Amino acid sequence: MNIDENILKGITGITYDSRKVSKGNIFVCIKGEKSDGHNFAAQAAEKGAALIVSEKELNGNISCPHIVVKDTRLALAQLSAKFYDYPAQKLGLIGVTGTNGKTTVTHLIESIFEKAGTSCALIGTLGSRFSSLDDYASTDHTTPQASDLQQNLRVIVDKGIKRAVMEVSSHSLCQDRVAGCEFKGAVFTNLTQDHLDYHITMDNYFKAKAQLLELMQEDSYAITNADDEYFKGLKHTLSYGINNDADIKAENIKFSVNGSEFLCKTPSGSKQVKLQLTGQFNIYNVLTAIAVGIAEGIPFDTCIEAVEAIPGIPGRFEVVSREPLVIVDYAHTPNGLENILNAAKELVPDNGKLVCVFGCGGDRDVTKRPQMGRIAEDICDKVIITSDNPRTEDSQQIITDILTGIQELDSKKITVEVDRTIAIEQAIFNARPQDVIVLAGKGHETYQIVGTEKHHFDDREEAAKALQKVMK
Repeated sequence: MNIDENILKGITGITYDSRKVSKGNIFVCIKGEKSDGHNFAAQAAEKGAALIVSEKELNGNISCPHIVVKDTRLALAQLSAKFYDYPAQKLGLIGVTGTNGKTTVTHLIESIFEKAGTSCALIGTLGSRFSSLDDYASTDHTTPQASDLQQNLRVIVDKGIKRAVMEVSSHSLCQDRVAGCEFKGAVFTNLTQDHLDYHITMDNYFKAKAQLLELMQEDSYAITNADDEYFKGLKHTLSYGINNDADIKAENIKFSVNGSEFLCKTPSGSKQVKLQLTGQFNIYNVLTAIAVGIAEGIPFDTCIEAVEAIPGIPGRFEVVSREPLVIVDYAHTPNGLENILNAAKELVPDNGKLVCVFGCGGDRDVTKRPQMGRIAEDICDKVIITSDNPRTEDSQQIITDILTGIQELDSKKITVEVDRTIAIEQAIFNARPQDVIVLAGKGHETYQIVGTEKHHFDDREEAAKALQKVMK
C-alpha cells in the first residue's frame, strides 16, 4: 500500500491482536489459521482504535475510519516499518535462513561480534535479547509478526546497538513479516524437508527462502552453503563447505565427547579450530558464522576465538548426563534427526549402544514421519517412539505413521510408548553407563501441546528426574 504521510499522525501504535488494542492504535485485520482478525474489528474500534485496515468491507457499524487493502499482512509490515522509522536501515541487520542450524548460527554470529567489540542483538527461536548477557524475551514465533519485529528493532536501535542477527523463517518470508526490513547480510544454512504441509513442494520451500535476497541493502553480502543442493547455486559473496570447493572450508575433522577440531581454510590463510561443540552439523554452523565474520571484516583470529568459547546452545545437542551420555536436541526433521544421530553415534564406545526417543508433531507435514522412523531404525540400536506436540491429532495415529517407515518391527529394537515421560524413563532405566541416549524433537521447548493447550514439559527436566530415580 502507498502510505500517506498523514495516515500515521496521532497514531499511538500498530497491532494485529484485538486484545492488545489501545486508544489511538491502528488495528490491522489478519486472517490466520485459527482466527480471522476481521471478526474482531468492531471490538478493536470499541477499545479505541483510530483506524482499521482490512482486506474487505466490514459488516456492521464500525465506530472509526477503516480502509481496505489487497494484502493486510504486507500493509502491517509497511505501516509498522514506517511508524517505527525504518529501524533496520540503521542496523547492520543479518538474516539467517535455512531448515536446520539457524539458532546455533545466530548465537555464533552474536559471539563473533561481541568478541570483536561490536554490540549485537539476537532474535530467533529461543526469543530475543540485546546481548549474550541478557535473558531471552519471548517472541512466540521464530520470526516475530511485523509490528512486533519493527518495535523490537526500534528498541535495539534506540539502545545504540550496532548489529542485529535474526532467524528468518520461510513462513515469515511468505507472510511478509520481514517486509520493510533491509538486510546487510543474508545467510543460508541448508534446505531439507520440512514445512511441506505449508509449502507443498520443496521447490516452493526453496523459493520462499530465496526471497531473503530480495530484501538486501546495496552494500550487502550473501553467505551460502557450497555443499547444499539448493543453496549452492544462489548468488553469493562467500561460500562455505566441507565436501565441495568453498571459500571457507573445513578439513581434517575430528570428533570427541568433549568437542571437535578441524583445519579452517580461508582465502587469507588457515587456522586450527578447537570447538566445545561436536557433530558435523556444528562444523557447518561454525563455518557459516566464520564466513559472516570475514564478510564483516572481523579478523580471522577473533572469529576463531569467539566460536571456540561457545560451550553450547540450549536444546541443541545439549548434554544433560555423562553416564549414560544423555543428549537433548531440537531435531524434528528427517535431515536434522539423521545429523544428530550420526553425531551421537560417533560418541558411542565399542561396548555401548545408541538409543533414541523421538516423536513427530501433530498438524504438521505427515510425509516426514515414516522417513524419520526409517532413519532412527537405520542408525540406532534401540528406538522408543513417543509423542511430541500431538496438537489436535491422535498421538497413536502419528506413531502409526512413523512405524510405516520402519522395515523390521523387532520388539527388541523398536518400542512404542505414547507417554513421553515414561518413554524417557524407559530409555534411562534400561541404559548402561556406556550407552548414549538422544531425546530428540523438543530441545529447548518447555511445553507439550495436546489439543490446543500447552502443558509444561521439558525433556531436560524429565531426564534429570529419571536419572535421580536410577540413583536411588
